[in-house]
Amino acid sequence: MTSPLPMINGVSASCVWLPHGDWPSYADFFVQRFADVSLQTWQQRASKQELVDEFGVPIVLEAAYCGGRRAYYYRELDNETPIPFFEQILYQDEHLVVVDKPHFLPVIPAGQFLQQTLLVRLKKTLACQDLIPIHRIDRETAGIVLFSRNVKTRGAYQNLFKNREVSKTYHALAPSRDDLHLPLNYQSRMVEGEPFFRMIEVAGTANSQTYIECLACFGELSLYQLKPVTGRKHQLRVHLAALGMPIVNDSFYPHLQANQKEDFSRPLKLLAKSIAFIDPITKQSRYFESQLSLTSD
Repeated sequence: MTSPLPMINGVSASCVWLPHGDWPSYADFFVQRFADVSLQTWQQRASKQELVDEFGVPIVLEAAYCGGRRAYYYRELDNETPIPFFEQILYQDEHLVVVDKPHFLPVIPAGQFLQQTLLVRLKKTLACQDLIPIHRIDRETAGIVLFSRNVKTRGAYQNLFKNREVSKTYHALAPSRDDLHLPLNYQSRMVEGEPFFRMIEVAGTANSQTYIECLACFGELSLYQLKPVTGRKHQLRVHLAALGMPIVNDSFYPHLQANQKEDFSRPLKLLAKSIAFIDPITKQSRYFESQLSLTSD
């Protein structure tokens, strides 16, 4: 459904479904549903008519609650930390935008990131409200990300990833292992661990698979090429850590480095290097390669 609120400064309106329930007023619902957002913030949004239903009708916070519809509003963040690295648009046409994402920059707004995200930056640059990522990579990872700018053809490109018809290659800098015979087809069963944002390996039927080979050795460190067959969360990071060669500057694996202050001089040495597929619209072979590279410094 199209948002009744326009894009402002690269930010499209957020949407929340209003379920049926016994909240006395809309204010009661929003305060309970979004515990970290104050009533004053909702009042400010409403006073600017930036809290509306799916028909663009302003929502009156004091009115009796009535569910079964959508609400739209603009999300805001105070004191957002600037990300001092910039994306590069590698290719664009009427359907796709292909971008080289820097380390540390999230793909989409979440948590403490809004303006400092790849999606919002691109929406401002391209003035395209319909832009969405077709796939994602971790905030800590740099490299190729594909975006759809055409609603009518979006599903065809999304199906490429759903049906595993995309070939992705990553580069990683990690400790050398002379005793490990490469190339290697590594498989394991991965499940959500503790805390929830970490993944762990457990016994059982494998649900993750990565093809690993060594491209170059620099003494204690080597440059590895990784080709994920599956796309589990943190799969490449977990697999290399399990093999005793965790990716350089990984603060999650093999052990979580809690409360560590972010250091922009120490990026995770993981790069989404290339992506290839048969274009579902033109039927032509597509290949895009990141212009970034990993260094051992």
